[in-house]
Amino acid sequence: MIKECMQNKEVKENSIITTPELINSDFLKKLKNNDIKIVELDIVSTNNYVLKMCKKKHTYEDIKKASKLIKRNGFKLGFQIKIGLPESEKEDEINTIKQLLKYKPKVIRISPILVLKGTDLEKLYLDRLYTPLTIVQAVERCKEIIHIFGKKIIKIVRIGFVERNIKDDNEYKEQVVAGPYHSEFRQLVEDSIWCDSIAEKIKKINVKVKEITILANSGNVKNIIGYNNENIKKLESTYSIKINVKEDNKFRLGKFKIDINEIYRDFLDE
Repeated sequence: MIKECMQNKEVKENSIITTPELINSDFLKKLKNNDIKIVELDIVSTNNYVLKMCKKKHTYEDIKKASKLIKRNGFKLGFQIKIGLPESEKEDEINTIKQLLKYKPKVIRISPILVLKGTDLEKLYLDRLYTPLTIVQAVERCKEIIHIFGKKIIKIVRIGFVERNIKDDNEYKEQVVAGPYHSEFRQLVEDSIWCDSIAEKIKKINVKVKEITILANSGNVKNIIGYNNENIKKLESTYSIKINVKEDNKFRLGKFKIDINEIYRDFLDE
């Protein structure tokens, strides 16, 4: 999954994010005249019940028609996917992802839902009719989505919050009432993917290890260590080992190696 996460770079081609009900031949012709190359659809779900509850003006049928029309007119197709919506469970989100894969998108953005001031969602939250995801839940769901899309080699261009009316981090802090907001959310997701990969390699070591060194490209060291050193703390606690991290640019981005520095002597005596 590390390689999948490494793909999330911003789109360099001209792109636009819009909604399925706005897509028609005339609209796409105007986009082409303005040198737009990628058309991204803002998708909350392919479940018509969820779409209705979110007061969307389109149905899954509209999503299908728009996706096909975008590709037929020579544009690259993208999706901006929301997670943690009211009436939408994890299974609904996974089903949405699997259905969207049928249309072979080129780029994906993943955005957890936040409760913002002055919105209908705030009213639901204050009336205890909506419970937002925690940061941990949002990270885990994003990881699963990245894994599904990564298998199809689809570029993840953004993991985090997209609100067109909010300009910077300070404004987010002022506007967010509840939800999985974190200024470094993308890093948390990437860190967790790295932590899982390192844990898998540690579990495969067939000796009782006391200390290891992780060798990796300098561009990956931050994710290996984790936000506030959380990955190192978690791995050291889980496996009762000392972990060092060393930069080695002989390794490509997304690759790493574990060197064993020391094993427990009582293991040798067994």
